[in-house]
Amino acid sequence: MPKIIEGTLQSTGLRFAVVASRFNHFVVERLVDGALDGLRRTGTRDEDITVLRTPGGFEIPALARMAVESGHYDGVICVGAVIRGGTPHFDFIAAEVTKGIAQVAMSSPIPVVYGVITTDTIEQAIERAGTKAGNKGYDAAMTAVELCNLYRQLGQPGTTAGATAGAKV
Repeated sequence: MPKIIEGTLQSTGLRFAVVASRFNHFVVERLVDGALDGLRRTGTRDEDITVLRTPGGFEIPALARMAVESGHYDGVICVGAVIRGGTPHFDFIAAEVTKGIAQVAMSSPIPVVYGVITTDTIEQAIERAGTKAGNKGYDAAMTAVELCNLYRQLGQPGTTAGATAGAKV
């Protein structure tokens, strides 16, 4: 039987940054609320959560990197909404935000989670921010909590969780 290691959905004592864009505020605010709800439900105290606002989605990766490098957080949750308009701007922004967050996540000693929705219509965005399709901010928070606990079990150096756990695989 192989050894199976997976994270739990318990966030007591963990600290999170939620990096959120202000552009498309009416959708993003629902994603932020979903992320906060998820963190609170798993045990994170409000004083252990910081919401960092960017002007738009394009700036999310840079601020996420700063949050990682600050050493203040166990996980970073990125949320935003890029909605297709009548120009190719959507394609450029959606691709660069996605690539940027991926680059930060790949080089980060702590979990950096992608919770940016990219949709063709406002209706689709609203569906993904708390109606028919659930809340992608909540989903991103659950992913961050689980990954923080998984990193802790793996004894990831450079994270407050890993530094205190000392777990061996």
